Amino acid sequence: MKIEQIYTGCLAHAAYYIESNGEAAIIDPLREVQPYIKRAKLDDAKIKYIFETHFHADFVSGHLDLKEKTGAQIVFGPTAKPSYDAIIAQDGQIFEVGDYKIKAIHTPGHTMESTTYLLIDENGKEHGIVTGDTLFIGDVGRPDLAQKIASDLTQEKLAGYLFDSLRNKIMPLSDDLIVYPNHGAGSACGKNMSKETTDTLGHQKQVNYALRADMTKEEFIAELLDGLSEPPAYFPQNVMMNIQGYESFDKVMSKAHKPLTPKAFEAAANETEAIVLDVRHQTDFVKGHLPRSIFIGIDGGFAPWVGALIADVSQPILLIAPKGREEEVITRLSRVGFDNVIGYLDGSFEAWKKAGMEYDSITSISAEEFAKRYKANQDVVFDVRKDGEFLAEHVEGAKHTALDNINSHLSEFPENKPFFVHCAGGYRSVIAASILKSRGIHNLIEVAGGYGAIKNTEIPTTNYVCPSTLK
Repeated sequence: MKIEQIYTGCLAHAAYYIESNGEAAIIDPLREVQPYIKRAKLDDAKIKYIFETHFHADFVSGHLDLKEKTGAQIVFGPTAKPSYDAIIAQDGQIFEVGDYKIKAIHTPGHTMESTTYLLIDENGKEHGIVTGDTLFIGDVGRPDLAQKIASDLTQEKLAGYLFDSLRNKIMPLSDDLIVYPNHGAGSACGKNMSKETTDTLGHQKQVNYALRADMTKEEFIAELLDGLSEPPAYFPQNVMMNIQGYESFDKVMSKAHKPLTPKAFEAAANETEAIVLDVRHQTDFVKGHLPRSIFIGIDGGFAPWVGALIADVSQPILLIAPKGREEEVITRLSRVGFDNVIGYLDGSFEAWKKAGMEYDSITSISAEEFAKRYKANQDVVFDVRKDGEFLAEHVEGAKHTALDNINSHLSEFPENKPFFVHCAGGYRSVIAASILKSRGIHNLIEVAGGYGAIKNTEIPTTNYVCPSTLK
């Protein structure tokens, strides 16, 4: 069986290309579909089916664009109700792709339509399972996303469905099956995903907490729901785009790929309600940036932070990107539903500066300098890391405002005296600083290198507590 995993995107979402005897199938395609079309052409194969494991929350699927370009049929699992033509598979239904077979196994829990696809080779041997967000390596999918769309689907009810799906549909399968999940470490669709991208089902039965043979349904629900953080705000909007449809990727790219001179960029920023989003490296942003622009670096946790901090996927966006990476940024924004980029600064920030336009900067100091000023006890320290990071260890006396929630806690930051902002390494603190400055709070000092550098100084910190022990 020929299976190529295509890993791309900041959330390590995996799309699968399966080919046999001149026919191909794609499972959970990403927004930009040309790689699949090119791959099929190289293999002299025609894409026959586009299988969707569920209505995704973390990204906009490429299923509609792929269908439009190839004529392939979209397949969803039982109970799915898309607003476009698709095959709604029955539980156990088998689809033929050349000499291979793909069996749809309905596994509700993450969402009600969630479906696992069993891959069967030309000899009838079961090869692996593409589990979507039902089963990850080391974890299972969170059961609280569908309730954002249907309020009667409580997270407890969905967790119960997931328990039944795992016990009755997944765990009885052969131990030597290869598990191909939708996500790896870093995704917001689960809690404790492994950095590994595949494993055997048998090994997962041994090491995955959610597959313990002696676990009761009540224990499963309690453990699964414990410690779940609030999902990113854009998740429900992506779900609706995947259910109802969306503008084609080609149109999104055509509209967004507009280089603007500094004067034209300034006019667009003044005449529209666009957010100016700067995606360069944080050290470049600190040295100089457009007034009131927001920093979210393309080389960090880009898409999750865009989704967490920009509330509306339809928000107009003006881009400042590293030269030559504009198309990459537009693509990565479109993957998570932000389709309303209206242009980018031609020549990046260097062109703005060269044109003599006004710009701003952030006061940033080293951890060593921070240690000297901390001893004087004249300033306030704000830690913008996640709750678990802060509880595990932090600077003594520091205040905590997680970056995820900063827009709801702006009143906590002092307006009339200096204060320090830090995160773990410097990426999130610059995001926080840009947001604060855009709201008129300029008396901040960013600590370069974050807590990773701070803990190597003499600044007193709390004793380390393993995050896994925190409740």
